[in-house]
Amino acid sequence: MSSSLSPLPSLAELAAGFPADFLVADPDLAAGYGRDRTGDYAGTSFAVARPRSAEELAALVRRCAALGLGLVPQGGLTGLVGAAVPGEAPPEVVVSLDRMSAVRSLDPIGYTMVVEAGCVLETAKQAADAADLLLPITFGAQGSCRIGGNVSTNAGGFNVLRYGMTRDLVLGLEVVLPDGRIWNGLRTLRKDNRGYDLKQLFIGAEGTLGIVTAAALKLFPKPTQVETALIGLASVEEAMALYARARRSCSDLLSAFELILRDGLDLALAHRPELGDPLETRCPVYVLMELAAGGSVDLRAVLERALEEAGEHLLDGTIATSRAQADRLWFYREAMVEAQSRGGPYYRTDVSVPIAAIPAFLDSVLAELAGSLPEGRPITYGHVGDGNIHLNVVPPADWSREARKRLFAEAEEVIFTAVDRFAGSISAEHGIGRSKKRALMARIDPVTLDLMRGLKDMLDPDHRFSSGRIFDRRPAEPPAP
Repeated sequence: MSSSLSPLPSLAELAAGFPADFLVADPDLAAGYGRDRTGDYAGTSFAVARPRSAEELAALVRRCAALGLGLVPQGGLTGLVGAAVPGEAPPEVVVSLDRMSAVRSLDPIGYTMVVEAGCVLETAKQAADAADLLLPITFGAQGSCRIGGNVSTNAGGFNVLRYGMTRDLVLGLEVVLPDGRIWNGLRTLRKDNRGYDLKQLFIGAEGTLGIVTAAALKLFPKPTQVETALIGLASVEEAMALYARARRSCSDLLSAFELILRDGLDLALAHRPELGDPLETRCPVYVLMELAAGGSVDLRAVLERALEEAGEHLLDGTIATSRAQADRLWFYREAMVEAQSRGGPYYRTDVSVPIAAIPAFLDSVLAELAGSLPEGRPITYGHVGDGNIHLNVVPPADWSREARKRLFAEAEEVIFTAVDRFAGSISAEHGIGRSKKRALMARIDPVTLDLMRGLKDMLDPDHRFSSGRIFDRRPAEPPAP
């Protein structure tokens, strides 16, 4: 950002011409926009703006450019890398998209919907469900995260195996650009080869290249049958053998295949003892798998046949006989995620490696963590079908903040170095934000870095949008002589 950021303008200059309630005036309310759900990141904004339309947001962007202010878009604050939390310096205007929350249209013949960026994911899913359709983006935070954040972080979730990442579900976007123009790429076409696919620039860009204000999304037929099973196995290798068999025997009916190591389940049961152990046999590794289908296919028979064929790999298992039982099986996974934060901050990852390398990767990295960081408790789970592993490290509850920070730094070095060995990625779905900039820059190749910086400089030459995310802040220009 340039030196035009100093001296700071007044709030009255920013608010002039906008509706009286455009800015959040109550300091207590504004403070709620300065911290994410993890509590790991916090900052103070210059102001919080709540536009009602793309046009109003575009006018705000032009005003901020004139006043020398940066902006950071914000959805449900459920991200885990600090991308949507305002920085401390220079001060930023938080753009909350919560007023832009409409489902603009839904096409049951074309299997599409157009949704504004501030729409809560659960609301969009319910709108699709009411039309007997499915919006397959699914994860624990869907009751509070928002569509714009899902697009801007290229969110993953439980159903990536079958439906792909958010990127695979986006047909078109409406985006406010850093120069205050509105790019209308909000099309529902399934096939459109007119040059560059510009929407892809903004998916996963974490608000650094433009602010997504609406998205056209793919929908699917709503499944009429869902079958859920929890399977206990002796090792990750056995889990991967089950996965390979299930992919062949169930084909695209397999919608989720989640890996959970026993330490994670133990943590969940310590947090929620009323749940009880889900299987009679205590197993080192568990798989939570789900099949979904419509029409006349006998889905239970498909699942049972798949498990029979893999019988030699299984130690124990259960198939849910009702939706309530299925929800209970899924709740073990959610309880595990909840339990990790009960003792204070912990180290979290969302790495990925080639699917076939998952057993070797986990054997290697868990052994290294046990040897170098015996005080930390590794909690391992992931979306096996897309190679995404969440390998987290929970420190003792009585550890100080400084001791935790040292553990986190050492755990990151061990885990990311192992990811490098297996030609993986340090971010499979959460993004880079503020937390992984250093790690990204240590690994990115010069050509990729040049292309990424070139896109940023072209679309946002003054670095006013989400400055300091993905890249470090650009140094201020010296005052003109």
